[in-house]
Formats: sequence, structure tokens, C-alpha cells
Amino acid sequence: MHYTSAKHAFSDGARAVLPLTTGVVPFGLITGVTAVSMGMSPLDTLGMTLLFYSGSAQMVVLQLLQNGALPLTMVATALVINLRFLMYSAALAPHLHGLPRRGSWPLAYLLSDQSFALCSLKFGAGGLGRFAFPYYIGTAVPMWLGWNLAVMAGVYLGTGIPESWSLGFAIPLSFLALLVPGIRNPATLGAAIAGGTLAVLAHGLPYNLGLLVASVGGVSAGLAIEQLRKGANLAAEAP
Repeated sequence: MHYTSAKHAFSDGARAVLPLTTGVVPFGLITGVTAVSMGMSPLDTLGMTLLFYSGSAQMVVLQLLQNGALPLTMVATALVINLRFLMYSAALAPHLHGLPRRGSWPLAYLLSDQSFALCSLKFGAGGLGRFAFPYYIGTAVPMWLGWNLAVMAGVYLGTGIPESWSLGFAIPLSFLALLVPGIRNPATLGAAIAGGTLAVLAHGLPYNLGLLVASVGGVSAGLAIEQLRKGANLAAEAP
């Protein structure tokens, strides 16, 4: 699509992310309900949400906290789960590298799986040029608002949400909706297979360490495959 202005790019990004925003609402509700059911105050829950802005890491840390895991385990698990954002940043950087530091810090904070998926697809289709930044913000801001409002609703609704709604089923569905379109090369496919396999095999480890093992294994497999591909390409290009 040819954009005529930054406002046009922003609005198109917002329209693209809205269907995905509705997908994280059940996830946010569950996160808020889980936190208050554990005895956290509304202020603490909302503060944690704003600090993390990572639903998967926040949910896992809440589970670890409930199971009495060591603080070091919780910190390490959250960091490893969020390692994917380093790869996201590396993939988006060539398209957003011209921004000053005051503009790049908000980009880093607002980065989400959904924004990365939409922007990488858009950039891969030919790039957005000078409209890359407003398009990214258009995808990021609605997602940030939707997530935080959903967690806030879960905090104040608490256990008033009926179990018959089966909101927990929406969590894997929301990630599957992002996973499948994101598998576009051998590296991402290898990361998905390795991470999924390790998650199943290590499910019984204490303190939910299986998720830590799966995250490290998936990231390592993806990076290893990507390095092998680069090495093969360089060897093929060599005289």
C-alpha cells in the first residue's frame, strides 16, 4: 500500500492490529484474575503489568510465585522468555535505524509479538520507507492499550468471571495465531520445533523450569540454523 502521510500509515497499522488486540483480551483478563486471586493488590498488579508488558512472562512469573519458586528462577525465566525480543529488534532495526534515541526507547518498550509479526510482514513486502515509524506505532499503541485495559478489567472483575467462559483456552490460540504466520524460514521452523519438543519433554521439571529449558532450546536452535544458513550461503558465493 502506498501511504500519503504518516497519519495514513498509523491508521493502517492500527486497523491491521485491531483483530489481534481482541485476541489478547482473554489473556489479559486471566492475568488480572490470577494476580488478585493470589492476593496481589490492584496497584501491584497494574504496576507489574506496566513494568513487564509481556503477558507470557508475567503469567509464568505469577505461576512461579504461586508455586514458591526461587526469585532467581523467576527472574531468569522472565529474561529467557523475553529473549525473543532481541531477535525481533534485530529484524526490525534495519527499517527503523534512522530514529534518534528518544524515539527508539519507546519503540523498544512497545514491542510485542503482534506488532513484530505485522511489521515484519509489511517490511518484507517491500518496506515502508519513511512511514515505517508511524506504521509501527499504529500497531503498537492499540496493542499496549488493549493489553493493559484487559488486565485492569481482570483485576476489578476478579473471580466474577464465569469459568464457563473457558478463557484459558484463548491463551494458546492467541499464540498459535502468531506462531503459524511467523514460520517463514528454516530458522523459525527449527526454533518452533525445538522449543515445542523441549516444552513437552521437560514439562515435569520443578518450578516450571521446563519453560526455561524450552525457551533456551528454541532460541538456540533458531540461531544455530540461521548461522548454518549464512555459512552455506557464504560458501556458495565464494569463488
